[in-house]
Amino acid sequence: MTPELALKLGWAAGRVLSRSGTQKVIIGKDTRISGYLFESALEAGLSAAGLNVLLLGPMPTPAVAYLTRTFRAEAGVVISASHNPYYDNGIKFFSTDGSKLDDAIELEIEAELEKPLVCVESHLLGKARRIDDAAGRYIEYCKGNFPADQTLEGLKIVVDCAHGATYHIAPNVFRELGADVVAIGDKPDGLNINDKVGATSMAKICETVLAEKADLGIALDGDGDRIMMVNNRGEVIDGDQILYILAVDAQKRGILKGGVVGTLMSNLGLDLALQALDIPFVRSKVGDRYVMEMLKQHDWRIGGENSGHILNLDHGTTGDGIVAGILVLAAMRRQQASLEQLTEAMKMLPQVLVNVRFEGTTNPLDSNVVKAAQTDVEKQLGARGRVLLRKSGTEPLIRVMVEGDDHSQVLAHANRIAEAVKAAC
Repeated sequence: MTPELALKLGWAAGRVLSRSGTQKVIIGKDTRISGYLFESALEAGLSAAGLNVLLLGPMPTPAVAYLTRTFRAEAGVVISASHNPYYDNGIKFFSTDGSKLDDAIELEIEAELEKPLVCVESHLLGKARRIDDAAGRYIEYCKGNFPADQTLEGLKIVVDCAHGATYHIAPNVFRELGADVVAIGDKPDGLNINDKVGATSMAKICETVLAEKADLGIALDGDGDRIMMVNNRGEVIDGDQILYILAVDAQKRGILKGGVVGTLMSNLGLDLALQALDIPFVRSKVGDRYVMEMLKQHDWRIGGENSGHILNLDHGTTGDGIVAGILVLAAMRRQQASLEQLTEAMKMLPQVLVNVRFEGTTNPLDSNVVKAAQTDVEKQLGARGRVLLRKSGTEPLIRVMVEGDDHSQVLAHANRIAEAVKAAC
């Protein structure tokens, strides 16, 4: 990411989007220091293409999707690298309905990037203005997902904002719903986003829940689209367990539409627990976009990843950590149960992941030795276990995942397959 690329990307996107008659694009960002730089560059590029810009400032990714819809903008732009360190950054686009841009539009933008930048005439330049009440609008939207006849009074909640885009929103949402909130990770300085806090670093919130004798903890990531939770015993509740809570609650209320979409990395315990309740479960490839595709394919509503990307299409068009947390809290209130009680019927199976680095063009997964090792392990595990081998999409790694009832057995199986992969590299 460079300022030149952001400027050119804003211009190219503006050229494509203006063909459909729009004159308005929303820009939000997380709290990393480079957001100021890329926000200005994108604004300049969009203006040069003749589009008006609405600036939100620091705002969670799902908030940008929501505000894109409510402002009837043609597109929303998020400047964020999600759960990555402060020195990374990226740019994501949403369509006017708050979903990701169609592939065809992305290809058009890529084609424009190859052309020389040409500014529109002065009287056609776009204007920019800040939306001062964006945070308040989104807070009210989040609260609207909680039952109007319920309150969070009597609950003590630790909220970890990862020093990210939810720092000025998430604590207020839960306070205004009546909870006693202890906020951590709520003091961003541009450099500390996701640094030993948030949904990808759970030690701090687990310690704080125990120290504060809180009822539960809610950990968000840098851009607010991911959630992990902590029960009152300081134990982590991951995305698979959150999916289970939401599916069971929907089934009890008679509003579950179809089943649940997980991913190839979803714990087998989720699959088995849903089977026991006759709730259909299918797996997509890893990535929230693939979860969304499968939800649409089946016309289901609930899906997500064990990493905490939770989709409930009755409550939004993209993963939303705050809203997912609110839906879990609503289930707790309706069932008059603790977070621990809501997950006790779902037994997480031990899962071991071993990464094997490889170089060269040969694919170790094509090796007969690797295939034989995988087949033998799968035979030994039977219906109570699972093996997954896949290439990383971002690094030269083969990921070996094994799960089953016994941790030591699972670890031995994973190491055995990993050794076969190493030999085939």
